[in-house]
Amino acid sequence: MLAIRLQRTGRKGHAMFRVVVQDSRRTPTSGKVVAQLGTYDPHSKAVAIDGEKAAFYLEHGAQPSARTVVLLKGQGVALPKWVAQPAQKSGVIRHADKLRRNQPKEAVAPEAPAAETTEAPAEA
Repeated sequence: MLAIRLQRTGRKGHAMFRVVVQDSRRTPTSGKVVAQLGTYDPHSKAVAIDGEKAAFYLEHGAQPSARTVVLLKGQGVALPKWVAQPAQKSGVIRHADKLRRNQPKEAVAPEAPAAETTEAPAEA
């Protein structure tokens, strides 16, 4: 069975990914690739995918990974009905009371306007 997945490239600490079609029994790093569909740069969020090739392999049963489903959907590739859409994360914040925006506002003392004193010049 074929899989559409991301294959990591790039230097250490600065990942870049290829979107490849590969036999699902192989690891992404094995290098045996059926077809290269495009690239994905997670730092600039740049995606370049050949939609026609992707649609061809999807029609012929290639299973996309969860992340590639999101990328293909963003590029406007028509996904078959059998492709599982990734679940939306709830985005729960563990300690919301510790966030700065949830802290009680400090009572800001209004600055009293400086009283203008009209002192008479000292007579000598």
